[in-house]
Amino acid sequence: MRTADRGPDRGMDDGPTGLQTFAVLLRRMNSEFNRIAHEFAQSQGLHPTDVQALIAILDAERTGTGATMTPGRLREQLDLTSGAVTACLDRLERVGHIRRVRDNSDRRVVHLHYAAAAKAVARDFFMPLADSTDSARRQFDEPELAVVVRFLDAMNDELAQLRKDGRQP
Repeated sequence: MRTADRGPDRGMDDGPTGLQTFAVLLRRMNSEFNRIAHEFAQSQGLHPTDVQALIAILDAERTGTGATMTPGRLREQLDLTSGAVTACLDRLERVGHIRRVRDNSDRRVVHLHYAAAAKAVARDFFMPLADSTDSARRQFDEPELAVVVRFLDAMNDELAQLRKDGRQP
């Protein structure tokens, strides 16, 4: 990046790959994802934060590292108080979306698991989103998709760093 590009207006109006275009497209996509998540929350009698918790629990299970979500990790990831996490988990457990399982070797540790029946409900609800995502994906070849994945991965890393550094707006 050139030094002149480092100011507050860097790349804002420089065409289809400029910062402004990215900002608008990412906001639009985020807005649509939020709308769908809110609809799911309403359909399940949940709070939007509950859906964020479900996503975090599901993502932790899918990482393949064997690490499951714990209430402490969830608190850090969602930036909630302990009391708010407990209330959220109580709601999710009461309606059957999660299971709390105590660790066999250390009974003080609680692991959070997305209940199988609830996964099926979510899968049915979000199937149109999955179909739309797949339809968009099929419009690109593998090298293009690799670039998209690299960009999204880098974006997620940058956002996580903002949170870690305390620089989030």
